Amino acid sequence: MKISDLKVFKNSLYECGTDEAGRGCLAGPVTAAAVILPEGFNNHFIDDSKKISYSKRTYLKHEIENSSICFGVHHIFEDEIDKINILNASIKAMHGAIEKLNQTPEFIIVDGNKFKPY
Repeated sequence: MKISDLKVFKNSLYECGTDEAGRGCLAGPVTAAAVILPEGFNNHFIDDSKKISYSKRTYLKHEIENSSICFGVHHIFEDEIDKINILNASIKAMHGAIEKLNQTPEFIIVDGNKFKPY
């Protein structure tokens, strides 16, 4: 699904989206990002990161960071993943990314089917 296909899920002042990467890795951290984009933001290159080239992902990273109202990134490393399991580490990384936002979201959109109340 492209970002241009998304609709506002709630009539909120600040609505953030969050997702993780690295969840399937055998080694390395799980990393999550959270972002609040301005109303009307659109970029036709945005799609599933697994479907786009490294150079487009690099371009989009800068585009999103420069256009966003705010964003946060958080890592959970291997030693903690081993203690709390990968699902809990993914959720903890998303919570950590949300905590780094300089605006408090009123609504959180999670790309996934498991999340714990924030």
